[in-house]
Amino acid sequence: MRDIFYKIMSAAYYSQPIFMRIPSNIIISRTDSLGDVVLTLPVAAVLKQHFPNMIIGFIGTAYTQAIIESCPHIDVFIDKDDFLTHPVTLMGEKPQCLMHILPRANMAKRAKELQIPWRIGTTNRWFHWLNCNKLVKLSRNRSSLHEAQLNLKLLKPFGINHDFSLPEIAELVDMSRLPALPVQFAGLLAPDKFKLILHPKSRGSAREWDLSHYVSLIKLLDCDKFQIFISGTASEQADLQPLLAAVGERVTDISGLMTLAEFIPFVAACDGLVACSTGPLHIAAALQKHALGIYPPMRPIHPGRWQPIGKHVQIFSLDKTCNECRKDKTVCPCTQAIQPITLKTALDALYADFSRSKP
Repeated sequence: MRDIFYKIMSAAYYSQPIFMRIPSNIIISRTDSLGDVVLTLPVAAVLKQHFPNMIIGFIGTAYTQAIIESCPHIDVFIDKDDFLTHPVTLMGEKPQCLMHILPRANMAKRAKELQIPWRIGTTNRWFHWLNCNKLVKLSRNRSSLHEAQLNLKLLKPFGINHDFSLPEIAELVDMSRLPALPVQFAGLLAPDKFKLILHPKSRGSAREWDLSHYVSLIKLLDCDKFQIFISGTASEQADLQPLLAAVGERVTDISGLMTLAEFIPFVAACDGLVACSTGPLHIAAALQKHALGIYPPMRPIHPGRWQPIGKHVQIFSLDKTCNECRKDKTVCPCTQAIQPITLKTALDALYADFSRSKP
């Protein structure tokens, strides 16, 4: 039955008129979490490389706006709710293309309602067959590619068929358009120490390293070499209290103190960040900071799919395949098996490089 459906829809799709002229503007749509948005930024970079005069808009949310606005390849931020309820323009022009990186039925329907000429989607979403006119054969669930590589596959309608390697993508990630770091936060930084952010929580989205491991790591690190910050959202502050109580003055608690627009330049002013699979880890990697990620070896949340992209990334994950925590993500033996001394050894090596580079 499914094959019959796709044959019918395919015939309808290929009977539509083909628009050969490359659009002068495009909207990229990715409306989910911080890390997902960071891993979509290379799409804008590649488009600018091939079409320098193309105006690029990006549909996101208020939550991710600061990330989108930090990318110099993106010209216009568009709020998702505004797109769904009001006509939108890109620097005074009507949108000519919309690329659905994140498939959402309401977004696809709205793009068709606005009569955007190029509407790019994937073949594995039925609502894209109804609302898009440029379909790319792509299945994320069955793929062995990284999320950033999968995102770049949506460039096929532009004649961009290159298979990007992760090192190539690391050259494309750019969050260099940053606001100034507020004075009160800049004043927290010790210039002679390796400034390390530990971000223990993930708003429940990832397999988290136990707080006791973070406590052990903090106690293993030399306070004369490392300045340690504990970050997190305001809603995570209560959960972080056991860690803060256990380490006392060895750390500076910055949880809940900054907006994302303030946190991003703070990360840029630091040297490294340790976290599980969270947005801040992806931000640190994109800012070319040392990003040390703790991951479970379970598909599809393993590092092969979701590791951060950058030039200074280190991943800590067991070399095995495991599904023990698939039903209960609050308990992940593979994540807890990663020992604090392993990260301490890696951080000491980073400090040695840091100290040699100091004047």
